[in-house]
Amino acid sequence: MPVSRRSVLSTALTAAAAAGALAASSASAAPARPPGRPPRRRDPVDNRFWSGFAEWHTGTRDGVRVIPGLRPGIAIGRPAGVTPYSDPHTGRTESWEYATWTSPAHRPRVPATELIASWNAHTPAGTWLRAEVSGVCSDGTATPWFVLGNWASGDGDIARASVDGQSGGGVSVWTDTLSVDDPASGRRLVSYRIRLTLHRRPGSRLTPVVHRAGAMASDIPDRFTVPASEPRTARELAVPRYSQNVHIGRYPEYDSGGEAWCSPTSSEMILEYWGRRADPAELAWVDPAFDDPQICNAARSTYDHQYRGCGNWAFNAAYAASRHRMNAVVTRLSSLTDAERLVSAGIPVITSQSFLAAELTGAGYGTAGHLMTVIGFTPEGDVIANDPAAAGNAAVRRVYRRREFEEIWLRTKRYRADGKVSSGTGGVCYLYWPERPAPAQRRVLAALGVR
Repeated sequence: MPVSRRSVLSTALTAAAAAGALAASSASAAPARPPGRPPRRRDPVDNRFWSGFAEWHTGTRDGVRVIPGLRPGIAIGRPAGVTPYSDPHTGRTESWEYATWTSPAHRPRVPATELIASWNAHTPAGTWLRAEVSGVCSDGTATPWFVLGNWASGDGDIARASVDGQSGGGVSVWTDTLSVDDPASGRRLVSYRIRLTLHRRPGSRLTPVVHRAGAMASDIPDRFTVPASEPRTARELAVPRYSQNVHIGRYPEYDSGGEAWCSPTSSEMILEYWGRRADPAELAWVDPAFDDPQICNAARSTYDHQYRGCGNWAFNAAYAASRHRMNAVVTRLSSLTDAERLVSAGIPVITSQSFLAAELTGAGYGTAGHLMTVIGFTPEGDVIANDPAAAGNAAVRRVYRRREFEEIWLRTKRYRADGKVSSGTGGVCYLYWPERPAPAQRRVLAALGVR
């Protein structure tokens, strides 16, 4: 994954690390808990996704109709009006019919320092959608509406893009992540609403259809290290293996070519595990001399024209969910035990991490941001990963030491090679699963708050 926006976020948060350390020091001096009273578990992650027929009706609708059936959703009914959109990346200004759905206010179980949205939608040619969020902070400050993405599965109508330069009410947007500006101050996001605006060309009968939308809100403490988890289950899933490096130099207009395609390559591996390989018609544009053309297509389909990369977390989930009857969310997990539970139920996990070469034995490289897929665990508890940073497809499967992998994935702070402090993702991952998962899969997702 390119690191530009992650590096910016890291710089913004570095100053808070010292303050956070002081807060931790003060907390350690607090009075002891009364004898016999167990510590109260505080889950730092809250997932809230709207997807059911009744849930869609809880939102405020303006021109939107709710679609019933096995997979309920929202679509344009009678448009609320017509609005112009000036695309900064294509230079075109066009008029679009639109309709909106706004969620009820959701109060996460944990007041949050970060929020990452996800949406699962089909956007046929001539349609697109905008996802936005607004919130209220713990000091009573209301934020403006922030754009978290202008999204279309294709790129013939708008340039799929995030929006830079958004801040207000003590929070800011960094590509795909809404972040409290100064977490050490104690300010937190205590409630939020999601707004979806569906667009289509005037006079058209086509419409976007959204099947799932919501967000993961979290308050992961600043930490350079995390507690070790104990191995529980050994299993390996039969996930296809693809290397991003096979595609170096191909289609450099999409984030410099394959050398930066870890996220779409990981997404494609998991989609094919679920039997959702791209149709030949989707791949017709790819040079027939290129092997694994679906990786090129995944890169094009996740490319963020503002970020200028394929590593937008929400866009990768939206791309995965655009495949036939797939669900996809961006969330955080709290330990490798959670990942083991998912793998044991047959659900692989795409993880995001950053590390020095010496911190992950056997990787052979260091990175400021990289996606790979956790496909299994050895009997000793070590992580079996399909790492797209391999030289070729045959070398994609790796076994990484459990303790090292857990540290680089779950920490929020790390030291760079120059000794300066940078950020970690704090357990960010993508979860993709089919519309009708097996009972064991449904149970483990629900246990993690993903419904």
